[in-house]
Amino acid sequence: MPPQDPPSQERLTVLHVSQPVDGGIARVVASLVRSQVTAGLRVVVAAPPGGTLHVEAAVAGAEVVLWPARGALGTALSASARLARLVRRTGPHLVHTHGARAGYAARRAVRGRIPTVHQPHCWPFEDGGPAGRTARVWERYAARWTHRMLCVSEAQRARGTAVGVTGRWVVIPNGVDLRRFAPADDDGRATLRTSLPALRDAVPAGAPLVVCVAQLFPQKGLPTLLRAWPQVTAAVPDARLALVGDGPDRAALHRAAPPGVLFTGAADSVAPWYQAADLVVVPSRWEGMALVPLEAMACGRAVVLSDVGGARECLPADAADGCLVPPGDPAALARAVITLLADPERRTALGERLRDHVRMAHDGQRAAGAVLNLYRELLAVPPVLTVPRAER
Repeated sequence: MPPQDPPSQERLTVLHVSQPVDGGIARVVASLVRSQVTAGLRVVVAAPPGGTLHVEAAVAGAEVVLWPARGALGTALSASARLARLVRRTGPHLVHTHGARAGYAARRAVRGRIPTVHQPHCWPFEDGGPAGRTARVWERYAARWTHRMLCVSEAQRARGTAVGVTGRWVVIPNGVDLRRFAPADDDGRATLRTSLPALRDAVPAGAPLVVCVAQLFPQKGLPTLLRAWPQVTAAVPDARLALVGDGPDRAALHRAAPPGVLFTGAADSVAPWYQAADLVVVPSRWEGMALVPLEAMACGRAVVLSDVGGARECLPADAADGCLVPPGDPAALARAVITLLADPERRTALGERLRDHVRMAHDGQRAAGAVLNLYRELLAVPPVLTVPRAER
């Protein structure tokens, strides 16, 4: 695969390779695809079957290709040959990888012969243990084939540097689609609570509703939230907690759940859940910069977050004290939730402050434009690609 001449705008092709097909990473990829198709690029998306990513990418105008790469990180080795064939067939000028498995498999297939952007979203070594140690070695090794390492927070970049991942870094914070994620008025919230089937008969009228949107696996810290919940209901007896998502830990979490917890399953659209909530909680054990709090904030919701990578950077400085709690601390999480549930005026004011912050600092259109600028830098394309501003 010889080096290619700088492409013209008319024939510029970007290949996105993603192992996650649902959750926050898939929503980020889908948002980039929509913006890049609108900007005139030919976009190809390779991802495993299932989830929502293929459908969203196809609707946006991308070419979609099934890439069977689920399973442990080690399966990325056998997936590299498939990706190498896919690269030869689609002829991308740039490869943009998302997540650990896709990142290693694609970089191993391409080996730096095409400009390659790797976006880890969150580091695979954060959970420690043998798998984490192996992932750290692979990330260091694959960095040699990476033209830019795209991090979503300075904290994520610093963490990678600290464990020996080297290369040329760029930080582009996550953004959200402000057309999709917007506040609902009080009447709209009441309507949502009767129209969402999981809430209709489970949440009494006027009861406080706490929502956690997350895939049900260890990274998301849901056992901490379940341990905190009895303390919340002791102070706010009619409060309800909705866990919106699915995953391998569902059965174990269901067995451990105290009264007042609803398991809603995965949602085709998460915006109505933020709009229906009084408060959104994100108890993750580690993140790069979680998308869920940004989406909730764009909907005008107050949030409580674990103080992990990227959390402080996604908040205005004057909101950190009321929104951040130590990871893995049920008592601190319960206190923060109780404080905000007990003070509707403060909660509403905080939600408005957070909404304004997201509009200024985390507009998805600006984030997409920054990614296009990165592509231009790598491809020596004149600055003519633009992303139309969303109508406000």
